[in-house]
Amino acid sequence: MNPLAEDSSLCVFPPAAHAMVNRFTTRFKRHLLAHSPHLARIPVLAPVLPLCQTTPRLRMSRGKSGPPHRAPTSRPSVSLKSLAEHLGLSQAAVSFVMNRSPNAKSIPQHTQELIRKAARELNYRPNHLARSLRQQRSYTIGVLVPEISEGYAALVMSGIEDHLLQEGYFYFVVSHRHRADLLEEYPLLLQQRAVEGLIAVDTAVAEGLQIPSIAVSGHREIPGVTNIVLNHARAAMLALEHLHSLGHRKIAFIKGQEFSSDTAIRWQSIREAAAKLSITIDDRLVVQLKGESSSPELGYKVTQELLGSGASFTALFSFNDVYAIGAIQALRESGRPVPDKVSVVGFDDIQSAAFQNPALTTVRQPLRQMGMTAAETLLQRITNSAQDSYPNEIVVEPALIVRASTAPIPS
Repeated sequence: MNPLAEDSSLCVFPPAAHAMVNRFTTRFKRHLLAHSPHLARIPVLAPVLPLCQTTPRLRMSRGKSGPPHRAPTSRPSVSLKSLAEHLGLSQAAVSFVMNRSPNAKSIPQHTQELIRKAARELNYRPNHLARSLRQQRSYTIGVLVPEISEGYAALVMSGIEDHLLQEGYFYFVVSHRHRADLLEEYPLLLQQRAVEGLIAVDTAVAEGLQIPSIAVSGHREIPGVTNIVLNHARAAMLALEHLHSLGHRKIAFIKGQEFSSDTAIRWQSIREAAAKLSITIDDRLVVQLKGESSSPELGYKVTQELLGSGASFTALFSFNDVYAIGAIQALRESGRPVPDKVSVVGFDDIQSAAFQNPALTTVRQPLRQMGMTAAETLLQRITNSAQDSYPNEIVVEPALIVRASTAPIPS
């Protein structure tokens, strides 16, 4: 059988050749701007698609006669004017809905649904490039995260995505893996791609950014940056009050990595809460996470260190839920089942926390809400005048979620 007879596209170049270059040397950047200053005025950069994604698909065969058969092409799209005439509405109203403009909120929901239904039936496609060029805006946001995995960043991202999609914005997400070179270069590269604002999640924001910026778990006061932060004093008190009420006094602690934005402020809050509750913190029962992994394995390893110290404890408070899951496994293997011998409290309330064995007691950060607040605040700052005031800090409140991993101290 002739393999060319299959309905497939033929790529002239290997896929790797089509990847957009996402890093430039500092020398090349300066050379580019020095010799081609007009490039700095281009508001939108559009990636070039591979040939196999931009040309019609061919069905080829070794038939005796006749030209190769072309797959049917998509039906032509209609114009905004034609769609508006079909609906008997103004072009402005249809444009507001299809471009997800804030002005669309004044249009009844039923009418918006009719517009979208007609657009699908008539194959109308908004020309976002034309809108960007006409308004000199990209409607694009940059999001900077340490990595994308289950837990903190994923939940914050879900809130950011929901709000940006609702408002009709596109976004780039870059993961820096705590590398100093990427932390320096990515904000510059995102600005070169004409993003209108930046959201940094659990990431230190550099000074001197030329666009509105939001730092989720940002604790430094930087001009132009709004920090979205948790009330860590309240969070620490909720966890320790709960353990204290169950009779626990010998409590072990897993501190976060040094590079995490929340490590210092949370540990300070824990120490202050412990002092108010007359809980003595034994240095032998304090371990700090090392390494960049977000796997439960790190929690497993540091809990083994705690167990090897010889100091006894009846409860453990982990920096987050992921590491608490690893800690529970280490305790179980050492003959200290949770919560019969040791109670464990996590932090964040990730989606899988309720489905662990035992279900994890944790301090809930409203991570999805924090993401939505970050996106909403950023878009407000983008659309407002540069002279308008903006909040330097927005504080959100935690909640204690009591499940099966905590119990009264064993008698």
